[in-house]
Amino acid sequence: MVEVDLSQPPFTFLDEEGRERIRSGIDLAYFDRDEIILETGQPGEYVFIIHKGEVAELDPTLPTNQSRIGHYTAGDLFGAISIINGKSRYRFRAEQESLCYLLPKGLFLQLCDDYPPFDEFFRQTLSHKTRLLTEQRAEGGVTMAGFMLAKVSECMREPLCVSETATIAEAVATLHESHADSLLVKSERGAGMITKTDLLNALVLQGLAKDSPVQSIAHFELVSVAPGQYLFEVLVLMTRFKVERVVVVDQERPVGVVELTDVLSFFSSRSYVVTLQVEQANSLAALATASRRTPELVRALMAQGVKLRFAMGLLAALNGRIMSKAWSFVIDERYHADSCLMVMGSEGRGEQILKTDQDNGLILADEVEWPDCAEQMQRLTETLIELGYPPCPGNIMVSNPEWVATVSQWRDRIAHWAATRNGDSLMKLAIMLDSHAVAGNPVLLDRVREELFECCSRDEILLSYFARTTLRFSTPLTLFGSLKKQQHGIDIKKGGIFPIVHGVRTLALERRIHATSTLERLDALAQDGRLKRDFADDLGEALSLFTELRLRQQLARLDDALDGSDNPDRVVVQDLSSLERDLLREALHIVKDFKQRLSHRYHLEYS
Repeated sequence: MVEVDLSQPPFTFLDEEGRERIRSGIDLAYFDRDEIILETGQPGEYVFIIHKGEVAELDPTLPTNQSRIGHYTAGDLFGAISIINGKSRYRFRAEQESLCYLLPKGLFLQLCDDYPPFDEFFRQTLSHKTRLLTEQRAEGGVTMAGFMLAKVSECMREPLCVSETATIAEAVATLHESHADSLLVKSERGAGMITKTDLLNALVLQGLAKDSPVQSIAHFELVSVAPGQYLFEVLVLMTRFKVERVVVVDQERPVGVVELTDVLSFFSSRSYVVTLQVEQANSLAALATASRRTPELVRALMAQGVKLRFAMGLLAALNGRIMSKAWSFVIDERYHADSCLMVMGSEGRGEQILKTDQDNGLILADEVEWPDCAEQMQRLTETLIELGYPPCPGNIMVSNPEWVATVSQWRDRIAHWAATRNGDSLMKLAIMLDSHAVAGNPVLLDRVREELFECCSRDEILLSYFARTTLRFSTPLTLFGSLKKQQHGIDIKKGGIFPIVHGVRTLALERRIHATSTLERLDALAQDGRLKRDFADDLGEALSLFTELRLRQQLARLDDALDGSDNPDRVVVQDLSSLERDLLREALHIVKDFKQRLSHRYHLEYS
């Protein structure tokens, strides 16, 4: 009987009897250097499990210098898809002397029939496989159930309701009897909400009579969630919309209320109270203390196996609140309604988990008079540096007058950039397209971004220039076989993240999609019919995988205090598990496919 390591997926989908059948049914074969193990078009007869050596996957239809599309090392397997499809699409060649276990076709197909999860592994999309990887990482000491899988229904309170004709006095009595902090008001407009603070302000500050109807002081623009949503999503929404309560709605009927204190109590781990510390900060010093804890929150989320999309949402909302609080401390309140602080780049897209360089700008109302604006913007930049946001090397900051302008001036700049179409102007258009308001009056940004869509969305020549940048960096599939040293590796940002982000940004510009998050843009493009849903999902999962690999590299740098010359965007393939290498390889193929589609859509092959 041959001894083979079957402790990794897909063999973990088998029981001990199934693994024993493999041990009893496989053989060991030797392949010389440069020997063809499986030829293009050849029927698949074995699944090959590498015991020792390296094997290249080659596409004979491509030029020689581009033909290597995959690389397999000890613990990897190949050949299963060739059996499922009836023949091999690619050529597999030994890169050095190699020993492989041979799992016969008949036994492989029997296992697929007897163990459906084993069969599904080879037919799954990237999104399914990355979910498997997330679950695998969460095993062994840290469970997702208490955090990622907690549902709204587990934490909501029974709704306390009054009719729209109820008086303020009746509402106060109802709250007093129930020891609650808020109640819902039923009306023809839907559910409204009033809190103890609303009632106190109505009686003391507004001087309303006790017999006044509560409908006059209720808030009807509420944030709502469904009972089956994850509680983690509620925390994101509360942070993003600056609310302490959300209404739980089932089939258009309010069935509960979730309060911030309930959520934070549910998530009792000390890392998750960073959000509360930010909200409670009443000085820049307190805000800085809370801001410094965000890396701790990131580590906790990663350890919990929380899906990266949710983690990015929470961190983006949290960073937005930190900047908003800093703005409120530094900028005179009289200017808040006539100005808008916007963040751009990865911060604007909500895709930066750890703090990065400042990318921000200021939009002013046309009629505003602000004599010391430059001085206050300089102070804001310095404050953000103190909070852990380094200055932008390209000086894209509010302390730079080039990134402070009125609505009309911003519109003129956008029209100029769209007409110029050189590298600098296209970069600035991309930056503005990702802009997101974090403080002040967001309507000002809406006016500016509308001008951007009006100038650019129907200009085919501009869109072609804009999309061309997607092809700037090659997809690093051919590097897999030559990563020998620790300082070498795949630049995951250039080879994986950037093509997806900028390609999706281009499509979003063309379709006038206002969302700034790449994942939200993908959802909108799928709903719009511009991308098929399966492909949009795979692009999203590929982006999440690249981002997670990059984040792990960044966290390692923080732990080891590595020299700043090390590139945090480089991922060394040898450091990855077999499943991670498989996912990375598949994700890069998706990027390659996406770039080809963009090239065809915007005629980049002729540029």
